[in-house]
Amino acid sequence: MVPRLPRLGGRRAVRAGAAAALTLALFLWWLVSLHGTSAPTGRLSFATGVPTGVYAKYGDLLKEDLGHDMPDLEVRLRSSQGSLDNLQQLTSGKADFTLATADSVATYQDRKQPGAEGLRACARLYDDYIQLVVEKESAVRSARDLKGLRVGVGTDDSGVQLITRRLVKAAGLDFDRDITPVRVGIDRMPGLLENGELDAFFWSGGLPTNAVSALGRRMSIRLVQLGDLVGPLHALGPETRFYRAAVMPVDAYPELRASQSVKTIAVANLLMTMDSADPELAESVTRSVMNSRDRIGQKVHAAQKVDLRTAIFTDPLNLHKGARRYYLSVKP
Repeated sequence: MVPRLPRLGGRRAVRAGAAAALTLALFLWWLVSLHGTSAPTGRLSFATGVPTGVYAKYGDLLKEDLGHDMPDLEVRLRSSQGSLDNLQQLTSGKADFTLATADSVATYQDRKQPGAEGLRACARLYDDYIQLVVEKESAVRSARDLKGLRVGVGTDDSGVQLITRRLVKAAGLDFDRDITPVRVGIDRMPGLLENGELDAFFWSGGLPTNAVSALGRRMSIRLVQLGDLVGPLHALGPETRFYRAAVMPVDAYPELRASQSVKTIAVANLLMTMDSADPELAESVTRSVMNSRDRIGQKVHAAQKVDLRTAIFTDPLNLHKGARRYYLSVKP
């Protein structure tokens, strides 16, 4: 025989129902306070880079994922001349999020630029590789061979020119006297080299950079090793601690038909915002960036390097509190 459950009286039933409702309400309130009320809404501005660079391509693809994850958030992309320009746009309020190299951030801080103290990181992303590009038959085998030549050095507000100036100095050359610096970006440098108006150009970007790949399909070019400058570069001062020795593999640019890897220098890219950014928004953007790695990595190979294990190492910036909350939520 199945035992009969005792029947509650009317008042007891009402009290029990009220208690259950209160318990459920408290549980739902706890969930809301833990995870937020809803996906962020409003408008977000993201500064990227020059049209043919990796920053711009990454930004285009990330915009799609942000739109999918936060459908009520309008994402607008802003072009820029590179890392230093991105930092100026972020600190001036023209952009809400941006990308920049770690050395550019440290330089911006050391120069005590407006808003530098409010910079915060959301993630360390992928590394930029410094690329010195010449015609295949060029006599240039080292940056030391650039004396007297016309060299593309990046625009004045770019991270490319920042590292180029340091590399030229590490090579024992004077930036203004020993080379003819041509201050243009990756959107123009390949065409100038192709037309014989440049002898070489520097670029700092993820592998591969579309503009370099496209140039390699049009003419025979070569990447010059920069490995001999690692020691002299680090001797220039504390800001150069962000540069590390690296190797560009043979298959980085199949179009170049290289027979061996090229020693060079790399520097990390950071995704950043300001300390005043809404924590919920910063957490959501960080989550989208980490979750989009595989999809974006299919088109921007450098993005395949985005990894939870390294994303929190954002020297010289502290993590934004919203980003930190995301990493704690996914910690094993």
